[in-house]
Amino acid sequence: MKKYIPEDTIKRLPVYLRNLLNMKKMGEKIISSKKITLSLNILPEQFRKDLSYFGTFGKRGVGYEVDKLIKILEKIIGIDKEIKVILVGVGRLGSALIKFKGFSILNMKIVYAFDNDPEKIGKLIDDIKIEDINQMDKFIKKEKIKVGIITVPASSAQEVAEKMVKSGIKAILNFAPTILNLPKDIYVNYVDMASELGSLIFKLKNL
Repeated sequence: MKKYIPEDTIKRLPVYLRNLLNMKKMGEKIISSKKITLSLNILPEQFRKDLSYFGTFGKRGVGYEVDKLIKILEKIIGIDKEIKVILVGVGRLGSALIKFKGFSILNMKIVYAFDNDPEKIGKLIDDIKIEDINQMDKFIKKEKIKVGIITVPASSAQEVAEKMVKSGIKAILNFAPTILNLPKDIYVNYVDMASELGSLIFKLKNL
């Protein structure tokens, strides 16, 4: 039986890792939980509790070895090896994500992009060639890719997601403003920017 890990804890792990990588660049070798969380608006106690789900790390009164903790977090998250990702829908958002350099921090790389627009197919964006979505299956199976990003209109998202799953994709980051109906063993995270912005406006209005 798998150990229960709170969803919020899982979401914080990449944030801790990114912060540690930045601190490593600044020359930090040993660091306290207080310093790790200082710029994250997270309590040191929360950081220690999050780590406790996976074991005991660091030394009381001394702190954490930055290099060692980075490797531990990479292994916990599952990015100690490069994660290949595909993207479907090369519009403005899709193009921006292909150019986004932040994925490399978490050892992730968009290796293929797909679209159904003949005018886009064959073009290059940051050395990524846009392929015909009808060829997606062979690329996914050839590289054994498990992660996909959807940046197509809502009306096309379900069909694209089903094609992804049929080809072997197991985890999807969906930017389309719609809920996907997929098998329970497929992991889906949603990024609804309009909803998030609307939430901010509501909070601003009700200050």
